[in-house]
Amino acid sequence: MFINLRPIVRVIAVLLAVIGGMMLTGIPVSLYYDGGNLWPLLNSGLICLITGAGLWYAPIPGGGGIKKREGYLIVALGWLSMVTFGSLPYLLSGLIPHPADAFFETVSGMTTTGASVLTDIEAAPKGLLYWRSLTQWIGGMGIIVLTVAIFPLLGIGGIELFVAEAPGPTSDKLHPRIRETAKRLWQIYVGLTGLLVVVLLVAGLDLYEAVNHALTTMATGGFSTKNASMAHYDLPQVQYPIIFFMFLAGTNYTVIYYGLKGKLDKVWRSDEFKAYLTLVALLTVIVTLAVKNNTGLGWEKAFRDSLFQIVSLITTTGFVSADYTSWGNSLTMLFFVMMFLGASAGSTSGGIKLVRHLVFFKNSFLEFKRILHPRAVIPLKLNGTVVTGRILTHIIIFLLLYLILFVLGSIVVAAMGLDFMTAIGAVATSLGNVGPGIGKVGPVDNFAWLSSEIKLFLSLLMLLGRLELFTILVLFTPYFWKSN
Repeated sequence: MFINLRPIVRVIAVLLAVIGGMMLTGIPVSLYYDGGNLWPLLNSGLICLITGAGLWYAPIPGGGGIKKREGYLIVALGWLSMVTFGSLPYLLSGLIPHPADAFFETVSGMTTTGASVLTDIEAAPKGLLYWRSLTQWIGGMGIIVLTVAIFPLLGIGGIELFVAEAPGPTSDKLHPRIRETAKRLWQIYVGLTGLLVVVLLVAGLDLYEAVNHALTTMATGGFSTKNASMAHYDLPQVQYPIIFFMFLAGTNYTVIYYGLKGKLDKVWRSDEFKAYLTLVALLTVIVTLAVKNNTGLGWEKAFRDSLFQIVSLITTTGFVSADYTSWGNSLTMLFFVMMFLGASAGSTSGGIKLVRHLVFFKNSFLEFKRILHPRAVIPLKLNGTVVTGRILTHIIIFLLLYLILFVLGSIVVAAMGLDFMTAIGAVATSLGNVGPGIGKVGPVDNFAWLSSEIKLFLSLLMLLGRLELFTILVLFTPYFWKSN
């Protein structure tokens, strides 16, 4: 058989074991806060561990390494397995009794979207809310990148898996060995998460709130333990650190690595980072002036709310500090457009990613020059390096596919009964892994009222967006299943 099943099954076994182990970390939280109501997490964790062990020792024929086909299948089937088994604590506890709702909540967590079906978050058991936050942290960098770091110990190669998990337009590596790259990415990720916990503790949050919000901030996920999200903590000493770490989480981790190493010349050589910083600054000035004019808020509050929501949406975190849909129609549409931006490639953010927009607009601008000088060879450069035709084609196709999926997805959910604004808001926020949308799924609403069919469809869009379209769509092409 041209597809090697053994490594596929074994990797999924490892992923389920990791998920099971992560579930068990919620037991101390349940013991302390929920009066010992630990059984949903304990039973779910054991089911994952036993299933993982069963798959690991299953007599599956095959051998050898992971090639491209196996890599894409592992990512697709791995994520499907993780979100399916990750929904068990919700189902076994009865917190989210309907399978479609539990699946939606878990997909939203693992893909770091942040859309929720919970109508009273603060009434939920804290152990389960911790698991809910942890699903975002697991999905933030991609659990598969974590397991790439330990695959050599399991006799499984990881390079093809890393490529499938992170199919963006850049291929920066911190180290020539893929295992070392994955380790350093996670060292940065874990380190920044721990640092944010300390910062939030100093700002006045208790340990439980600090840990939960640090997990979902660094994952650019947006799940909160409060019904009002970050609007509950309407304090500068809490919201400004969250803004800073959201911005960091939306930065290419290669750039963060160089910054931590003191190689600032390499940081400023990144055209994407400069565009990211400039865009946030420019939008903050525009929105702050508009919010001040429209609402009459004080300058500091108008600035903080504007900056918070801009960074939250561009990084696709989805935290809410204010209802941006109440700031006027023009600002509502501006924030809707931000859902299509995404932050940096190589970050934990979702969306299209700024580097794709940057390449597209640079090439469009150069096309005017080529029209005037048809015989001249005018290359497109990014970070001082010529962008190849293959990468340019890849980016243009990605943008077109993204637009087509947005349009078709909006038509589908509108046909299922949603009004125009809610349909485009739900599809845009799901495909971009943002969280809050516009219409009846805005920043002060949730997704509980949607039908099961719409939730499952939006879940598919979340997975497509998280894995940047090609990783999933390639499975539906005839070329993938041909043996040659």
